[in-house]
Amino acid sequence: MKPMHISDQQLQLRAAEVAEILLRQGLRVVTAESCSGGWIAKTLTDLPGSSAWFDVGVVTYSYEAKEALLGVSPRTLESTGAVSEETVLEMVSGALARFGAGAAVAVTGIAGPSGGTPDKPVGTVWIGWKRRGGYAHARLFQFEGDREAVRRQTVAAALEGLRKTLTD
Repeated sequence: MKPMHISDQQLQLRAAEVAEILLRQGLRVVTAESCSGGWIAKTLTDLPGSSAWFDVGVVTYSYEAKEALLGVSPRTLESTGAVSEETVLEMVSGALARFGAGAAVAVTGIAGPSGGTPDKPVGTVWIGWKRRGGYAHARLFQFEGDREAVRRQTVAAALEGLRKTLTD
């Protein structure tokens, strides 16, 4: 399967849709990122006026950072690993608990080119979303392509899911 190509312009259009919804609803957003390395936050804050609706972005690659900054349980990390539904749900919930935003998105995955396993190959990405006062939900993705392609697809899916979370 060939990786889906997503342009910078497409990412900016998705970010602008999210920004418009956040402004209309009077909400701010927080991002909690691992494999995307802050790319979601960058895409959102590339938009002029983002300080009106963007709260904070946290990049947590290590277990220790996920625990300290997002409140992910060491037990969760030990039993399911960093790339799991349980971890991403704790990441997104922890981001909302620690910061003043009204919505959050979290991502954790294996962008490659190494680090994959038979159970979690390169391209495995979990994305979670949550609105303050709502339930966290997550989805597993299996993206194709090199590191850049996996990360770009992650950002696009995270923004699309955030848009849906804000409008459902």
